[in-house]
Amino acid sequence: MSALPKDLSAGEDRRALVLEAKDRLSLRDFAVDETLGPRDVRIAIHTVGICGSDVHYYTHGAIGPFVVKEPMILGHEASGTVTEIGSEVTTLQVGDRACMEPGIPDPMSQATRLGMYNLDPAVRFWATPPIHGVLRKSVVHPEAFTFKLPDAVSFAAGAMVEPLAVGVHAVTKARAAPGHVAVVIGAGPIGLVTVLAALAGGAARVIVSDIDDGKLELAAKLGAVTPVNVAREALADAVKRETAGWGADVIYECAGSERAIADIFAPLCPGGVVVFVGIPLKPAAYDVSAAMLKEARVEHVFRYAHVFPRCVAMLASGTIDVAPLITRVFPFTDSVEAFELAAGNPKGEVKMQIEMAD
Repeated sequence: MSALPKDLSAGEDRRALVLEAKDRLSLRDFAVDETLGPRDVRIAIHTVGICGSDVHYYTHGAIGPFVVKEPMILGHEASGTVTEIGSEVTTLQVGDRACMEPGIPDPMSQATRLGMYNLDPAVRFWATPPIHGVLRKSVVHPEAFTFKLPDAVSFAAGAMVEPLAVGVHAVTKARAAPGHVAVVIGAGPIGLVTVLAALAGGAARVIVSDIDDGKLELAAKLGAVTPVNVAREALADAVKRETAGWGADVIYECAGSERAIADIFAPLCPGGVVVFVGIPLKPAAYDVSAAMLKEARVEHVFRYAHVFPRCVAMLASGTIDVAPLITRVFPFTDSVEAFELAAGNPKGEVKMQIEMAD
């Protein structure tokens, strides 16, 4: 991992949001030794999104095999301005606004050489132990995973490219025909970027389920979206009503809900596809015979690969607008309080962001 060199002037701001241990955050000086290589760029961070994985590390201290064993800087959804470039960099210049793909794979791994670099076991991903994240003033990152933002794309939207990439990757895996009906389970940030990606990918209608009326109200404003509160109505019943009994062509499970997964094929049409996007906290089972009776196709996604440029292009063209999903913005000085609020899963909130300038 590369960040601030050790010979910076004494006045350089080295503050970072540090996860000291489970349930303990601090905003303090934290120098990360990063050297600018010939194909690297240094970026002054402007905006960072608060991701559910960041919050989970804060509240649980681990996600699966990734355990926080020593202080770690949080944050991986980011945008900023290029302040320095390596001697061999050709696609970026000082002053360019950019967003960054946070996972750096081993270029020689078999997964990477096969084009599945997101599945490289050796990938170094921001804010995944032991790799530090980007809730700090400056980072160094490879040119190959840094993408220039067009003038039409704000820093806030640039910091949304990372979660949007998950939704775009999921829709790409679905391979659904134009005019299809999609279901998105879960109206959190990943669910709603998947809604936007599904509509951009040709869905005629998207049915979104959740138990938070505030999030469902927001979802209903994104386009041809039908909200369903599953605390009051069974999702399968709602989908059958909306599709004349046929079912949905695609179901995106974005909540990681064991209950939803157990009955995931009930709202699906014959020959449809289920795409698992949300990661359950523990192993979850589904009914294989129900899938077989419908000859359902099942896909899984892990992060994303090869979609950042497409996401930036769709934001620049206006094909996708992520602005409605950004429900609250905090200054860097209030980042501890921002995480405390996010940990409470407040009703109606979708994407919270932190702006580094203060």
